[in-house]
Order: sequence, then structure tokens, then C-alpha cells
Amino acid sequence: MGERVAGGFEFRWALTGSGWATYRISDGVSEHEDTPSYCTHALADLLTGVAGLYGADAARRVSFDMEPPEVRWVLRAGGKTVGIDIYWFPDLHESFRLPDGDGELRWSSVQPRRVVAHAVLEAAQGVLDKHGAKGYRKQWGDEPFPAAELGELRRLHEERDNCAH
Repeated sequence: MGERVAGGFEFRWALTGSGWATYRISDGVSEHEDTPSYCTHALADLLTGVAGLYGADAARRVSFDMEPPEVRWVLRAGGKTVGIDIYWFPDLHESFRLPDGDGELRWSSVQPRRVVAHAVLEAAQGVLDKHGAKGYRKQWGDEPFPAAELGELRRLHEERDNCAH
């Protein structure tokens, strides 16, 4: 896990075409951008992964299909911080069997959990505000907007981080 803690954490998620999204993550020192496809429930999986950081199991993995590469986020909670390591693999159909370390580490940072959760919540809410549930479904391969996942992360963030989102 990367040990760099930086200020200025930002996360953005945008639907960028039929079945495609672009996310950008930055910690004020470096940034990373990828374009996941609708072949995974990318935004729902990310919301679930971040919500999982509030549980007893301190590590979560989120995989994005980029047809054919895989981008795998490894999230590790450590008290009130979270380590984020983003690995790239050339082929999702082969990489699911591989350990994280076999991928190419593309981005790494350690941030306060409340900051990460808040940024992911804001990004997901922004997608819903911009496209609405129907627009999201139309653009994201007929998959519904992950409202339940967003609601659960919001609940955990408000309760455990004392954030009046």
C-alpha cells in the first residue's frame, strides 16, 4: 500500500458515451484516469467497495472492465484512513486469477476515509443529478442507477464520519 498522504483529494466520475465512463482520481500530488465499460457494474461496485471500508473486513477490491484490460482498485482501511492502490492488467479474462502484485501499479495514495467516502458520494450523486435514473439506465447498458448502494454509503458516511452530507 502506498504511504503518501496528500491534501487536495478529488474524485470525478462521468458517463462519457454509450456504455462508457471516465473517472479521474487525484491527491494533489498525482492523478490517474481510466475509462471503465458497462461490462461491470462499475459505479455500483465502487460504492459497495467504499461502503465496505466501514466494516470489519478492512480490504476491498473493485474491478473495472476496460475491454479487455482490467483496472483493479485495492482499498485497505487502517483506522480512519484508507490506502488506495490502482493496478492495471492487460486482460480481464486472465487477470482475475492473478494476485494484485502481478498487475502494474498505476496510482497509490493514503487518504482519510471520510474524504474518500465524501468524494465518491459527491461524484455518484453528480451523475444521478445530471442524467437522472432513466438517463443513467439508457447510457449504462440498461443497468439501473445504483441508488441502494449510494444510499448505504451515504448512511455509513453520515453515521460514522459525522458528515451531514
